[in-house]
Amino acid sequence: MNYKPIHFLLLATLFFSCQQEKEPKKKIEINAVTINPYKQWTQLEKGMEFIEIDAPEKSKVNNSVISILRIEPEHFEFEMYNASQKGRKPLKASQWAEKHDLDVVFNAGMYDMANGMTHRGYLKNNRHLNNRKLEPHYNSMIAFQPKDSLNSNFDIFDLECQPWKSIKNDFNCYAQGMRMIDCNREPLSWNKKKQSCSMLVAAKDPQGRIYLLFTRSPYTHNQMIGFMKEMPYELSNAIYLEGGPETSLFIKTKDFQIERFGSFVTQTFANDDNLDFWPIPNVIGIRKKN
Repeated sequence: MNYKPIHFLLLATLFFSCQQEKEPKKKIEINAVTINPYKQWTQLEKGMEFIEIDAPEKSKVNNSVISILRIEPEHFEFEMYNASQKGRKPLKASQWAEKHDLDVVFNAGMYDMANGMTHRGYLKNNRHLNNRKLEPHYNSMIAFQPKDSLNSNFDIFDLECQPWKSIKNDFNCYAQGMRMIDCNREPLSWNKKKQSCSMLVAAKDPQGRIYLLFTRSPYTHNQMIGFMKEMPYELSNAIYLEGGPETSLFIKTKDFQIERFGSFVTQTFANDDNLDFWPIPNVIGIRKKN
């Protein structure tokens, strides 16, 4: 597949983009290269498909594969779970799924390492506010559980195209994050300290389908933006969710169980040794409608 060079718009940000955590006390000296059998779209459930493609640029770490989960929101219910609510504690994605009978679990976004609980942008779960502050440098917003049936069950908004005040009362759940591709499918350049990491990104297509894109192999954010921009899915409103060993995508349906978790972050966790999900405080869960 040939990928064309792209020109980036400027995006200023004050934050590091890859989540940075301390290494576990015991370092496991194993290279966790995974085998990826999903070479074409595979239906996991009605309205849910999965594929794994080779990244157009080879990474020096792991298998250079991009895993993509595509979802038609109308077939599913979406929930948010927070460790900050009712004395809960951070759990692995697989544990969140088991506890709440979920088909899919993934990161709701980056969190503050100082307390291990608070989202780094606005995060609201029905009546529970994990973080009430709207971060001015985060211009993307995930929204779900609509109050009006005319709205999508799950959507991603570009706050530069649809101002916060125009949508803030339309849904019960919100998760704010940084844009990677805007509402007009224009790529955004992350002009900051160059850093590579495992990564999870959400985006949508013109049909309103939601895409979760995961890579274990580390890439820079501009590389990942370039990969998405030249995919054939016409992706827009892409939002960065997490990077490094906290990056989590857990899928369990009747016939499939798929576990994808990250590892590498430049300088702070520069290895491919992680062999399991890490506990995370804020997750979004997906459950098939009855």
